[in-house]
Amino acid sequence: MQLDLLETPAQPGSIIEQCEWAILRIPHLPLDERVETINKLRRMLHEVSPFSTEPVDFVEWVKAEEVQANDYNPNTVAPPEMELLRVSIMADGYTQPIVTMPEDGKRTVIDGFHRNRVGKECNDVRERVKGYLPVVRIRTEQEDRGDRMASTIRHNRARGKHKVEAMTDIVVELKRRNWTDEKIAKNLGMDADEVLRLSQISGIAEVFKDQEFSMAWEVGKEGEGEILSDVIADFEADDKVRIYHTWDKWECYRAGFYKERPDGMTQDEGEEMYRTFLADISRFEASLQAVITEWPFSCEHYLTNDRMNRIAWLGQASVAYALGIPSCCRGGYNRLTEEHKKAADEMALAYLNKWLVAHGREAVDFEQAGGRTEAELY
Repeated sequence: MQLDLLETPAQPGSIIEQCEWAILRIPHLPLDERVETINKLRRMLHEVSPFSTEPVDFVEWVKAEEVQANDYNPNTVAPPEMELLRVSIMADGYTQPIVTMPEDGKRTVIDGFHRNRVGKECNDVRERVKGYLPVVRIRTEQEDRGDRMASTIRHNRARGKHKVEAMTDIVVELKRRNWTDEKIAKNLGMDADEVLRLSQISGIAEVFKDQEFSMAWEVGKEGEGEILSDVIADFEADDKVRIYHTWDKWECYRAGFYKERPDGMTQDEGEEMYRTFLADISRFEASLQAVITEWPFSCEHYLTNDRMNRIAWLGQASVAYALGIPSCCRGGYNRLTEEHKKAADEMALAYLNKWLVAHGREAVDFEQAGGRTEAELY
């Protein structure tokens, strides 16, 4: 319906009254025209605003297909955090716009890469925002590629990441994933002294002093078992035999592998079910067979990664497949008898090698599979 075809009262005199008169006509427009009209009105207000130099003064809604990711963002969000972001946006709405710049007829993301992904990939969010995304435009003097990259890092660090305790956690995490001090400094905008200082604050300076760090995670001090996580993909490294898949393809993720707690039971109950399952070697074997045949993306992503404990991943994956119990209940392995531990270790290694050989790779022993000793697995 065209604006000029609507029946409206005579225009009143004051600016506010005239605006109210015009706004009352907007809901009668088709969706796309309504959004376009609102954007134009906001742009007009922005141009006369005393805050026109501030990007946040003009938030506009654009179609999701017009927003594209940049190719340099060093920030990553794990699958559980992505899900939390989806839940947050569904509960609270978009409370922050996506920072963009015009490029090739589209909007390239400077900050808000994951808000962009959730708005496009999560059907419930996309439906609610009607296929649009809220964006602001970065200042024009910041649109050079070098300035854009610096801006992205500043945005990432500015969200509380500059606090000592938070930055220490980040440094520890990257150290554990085999990042060198030089690489951390380069990617986080630090100097070498800051990286070293944060390492010392965390009490890990001697452990992580630019040495070859163990490719597998250490066992928890309280016997919690192996802490599993994938190594950050470092495409600068010579890792051509590794196969990568994005998290949305991982069957283990959809099975609940990364949940923070088991559904409908206590942690203790989850660990006891975990123990009982591993002790039943025939059930364990059947689940291992199912994992290596029915989870092709997860197996390729994890079992080609010789930097992690692949026996431990297979064991945890088999429990997630059969029972839906997440890896946080892996402490159940430590409740097994030594005899049952040995049997479970050997069965997992056998199926790891079965998968490797079937995919044209060489069989491995316990050490090559990531297990330092059998008692440290899972």
